[in-house]
Amino acid sequence: MYNKLTIKIGSNVLANANGGLNIERIKHLVNQIAELHHSGKKLVLVSSGAVASARGLIKIDKKLDRVSQRQLLSSVGQVKLINQYANLFAEHGIQVAQVLVTKEDFRTREHYLNMKNCVSALWQNNILPIVNENDAVSVTALMFTDNDELSGMMASMMACKGLVILSNINGIYNGHPNQPESKVIQKIASQDEDLSQYISATKSDFGRGGMLTKCNIAKKTASSGIEVHIANGTTPNILTRLLIDKEEIEHTHFEADEPKPAIKQWMAYSDGFTKAEVRINKGACEALYSSTATSLLLAGVIAFNGEFKKGDLVRILDENKQAIGIGKASYDKSKAEDHMGDKKYKPLVHYDYLYLYPELITEPQKP
Repeated sequence: MYNKLTIKIGSNVLANANGGLNIERIKHLVNQIAELHHSGKKLVLVSSGAVASARGLIKIDKKLDRVSQRQLLSSVGQVKLINQYANLFAEHGIQVAQVLVTKEDFRTREHYLNMKNCVSALWQNNILPIVNENDAVSVTALMFTDNDELSGMMASMMACKGLVILSNINGIYNGHPNQPESKVIQKIASQDEDLSQYISATKSDFGRGGMLTKCNIAKKTASSGIEVHIANGTTPNILTRLLIDKEEIEHTHFEADEPKPAIKQWMAYSDGFTKAEVRINKGACEALYSSTATSLLLAGVIAFNGEFKKGDLVRILDENKQAIGIGKASYDKSKAEDHMGDKKYKPLVHYDYLYLYPELITEPQKP
C-alpha cells in the first residue's frame, strides 16, 4: 500500500493499567512491523511509552516540578522501552536504532536535513529507526505538542506516503466515543467542515496530547500530501489488516491533498521558530487563499510585530490577529518599512516560500 510509512504508537496502546508496559501487545505490534519491514517497506516507528514504562519502577520526589519529573521518568523509561524493542525485533533478525530528537532539531533547514540524512542512512543499511522525543533534555518551550506532532514531522521529512497513528479508540467519532449512538467518521477531506463539535479535548492518562491534537496534526500532515490513518492499536493485526484493505478496518482516514514541495513541508512544522509577525488585511488574506498562486505583497501588510532579517521565518496573521501561515522573508524589516507605500515592490514573501495552514480545529467554547 505504501512504500514509505511512519507508524506512531501511543502510550495508551503500549501501557498496561498500572503504568508499566504491556509486553504481549508490544510483541504483537512488533510482529506486524517486522512483517512490513521484511516485505521491503521503509518504516519509521515513532513510539511513545518511555514515561509510562517508568512509572511503576521509581518513586518520584514530590518536590520535583513537572518538567523535572518528566525528565526523570523518560531517562529511566527510555532504556526499558528501547531494550524491549531491540530484543523483540532481534527475534525477527531486525536491527533497530534509537533516534532521540527535540523540536530544536527541526529549527533550520540545515538541522532538518541532518536529521533526514541520519534516517536515510539507517534505511540504506536496512536498520529500523525508532524515534521518540528526548524528554530528558527538552524543556516546555521546546517540546513537541506530543508524539503525534513528531510523527507528522517525520512522515513529512522522509517523504512517506502514509502515516498511521495508533490510539486506544477506533478513530474520530461523530459524538463522544462512550455514547452508543456515536459512529466513527471513516473519511475526512481537507475541505471538510470544522470537526470541533465531535472532538474531546480530554488528554490520556499516559500521553501529553488528546484527540484534538491528533486531528489537527492529521489535517496538517494530509495537507502536505500524506495519507493519514487514525486507528485502534489494540485491535488484533491492526497494521497488516489496515495496509491490506483500509476499507475493511473501522478507522478514520484523512485523505491527502496534492503533495507540497519539501521546503513547504518543513515550514508546516516550524511554528515555534518564527522571528516576527506580519499582519495582513482582508484582501491580502483572500488573495493568498485563492486558487491562484499568490505571493504576499507589501500592499497587503497592516503591521509588523518584532524584528526580522532576510531569510527569517515570519508568522502571518489576518486582520483578527489569527495565524494563517508561515513565510520566509525576502528582505529585512527595515527595507519592508521603507517600501510600505510601494505597491509594485517585490513580494515580502514569495509564493514558493509560503505555507498556509489548513483550517485547524479549536476546542469548543464552554457555555
